[in-house]
Order: sequence, then structure tokens, then C-alpha cells
Amino acid sequence: MARPRKFDEERAVGAAMEAFWAAGYEATSTQDLCEATGLGRSSIYNTFKSKHDLFERALDRYMAERNGELFALLESGLPVREKIRTHLRRVIDEECGDEEPRRGCLVVNTAVEVAARDEEVAGELARDYRLRLEAIRTAIASGQRDGDIDAGKDARMLAHLVIAAVGGLRVSARCGADRAALEGVMEGFMAAL
Repeated sequence: MARPRKFDEERAVGAAMEAFWAAGYEATSTQDLCEATGLGRSSIYNTFKSKHDLFERALDRYMAERNGELFALLESGLPVREKIRTHLRRVIDEECGDEEPRRGCLVVNTAVEVAARDEEVAGELARDYRLRLEAIRTAIASGQRDGDIDAGKDARMLAHLVIAAVGGLRVSARCGADRAALEGVMEGFMAAL
């Protein structure tokens, strides 16, 4: 008979998410995961099967949390243009905040570090992208009906641009762009709407 688990599995996934987010997939060792979660190696492998499995669970959790924030914003009573500006402003605030070291976005970091050589992770990222794309496209189409967004532009293309702007802001910040530069990018993007 198997012994019952004596730890909170979701807490462990959250702790692992923080570890992967801070260091990336490759640089996070099993020992780092043991230290982050407070679990021994056997508990990690018995519960999550592998580092990769735990990473996928952590990435799924991150995407669910972040998408929840985005979807709540998109469903708020703000005009669509302000929803998009708020989304971009949040990204800039995260990238230029006081938190050290700056971790960026686990999705963007994973896309750059892991996706090209890991089909499963690439598939998860693609599903997440499609989910965000549709939510943003729906909001933009609503804004076009309300006259807040130029109705002559393709809503799907604009949604792709929002996602590209977010990724671009995050990567630019990692490359040394300061708050003023990122805000300039945001204003340029908003003018394109």
C-alpha cells in the first residue's frame, strides 16, 4: 500500500514555478527544485515523474495565473484601448520594477530557451498563444463595434500585434531598454491602433 503524501502538491508546483522562472529550465537543477519545494528527490520523482513533468506543470500554472489576470482585464468595463494600454503598462511596470533580479515572463523565457527543441513545450506555448490571441481579438472586435478601435483594421492582426508588443517589450527590457524607451514603444503601438 502506497504511503499518503505529506505535502501540498500545488504548493510544490508553485515553488517550482518560482525556481524555473528565476533561473530557466536548463539552469534549474533537481537540487534547486528540492531546495525550492522543501521536498526530497524521491518525493519529486514519485510525484512529478521528472524535472520536465514538473516544469510543464509549473508552466501551465504560470499561464493559467497570467491569463486569468489578462482575461479579467479584458472583461473589465474599461474601453478596449485602455484595456490594451493597461496590459502594456503592467508589462513595463514588471520589467522596470524594483524586483531584482528581473525574471521577465516565464512564457517568453521558455519560448526563447526551450520551445525550439521541445515539441511538448512548444505545443503548450502554441495553445496558450491561441487562447490569448482569441481573447484579445474578441476584445478588439468589440472595441471596433464601439468605435474605440479603427474598424478598418483586421482585429486578428491587431491581436497578434498586441502579443508581439508584449514579447518585444519584455525582450527589449532584458536587452537594456529603460522605462522611457519601453513607454515610447507602447505609445507608438497605441498610435497604430
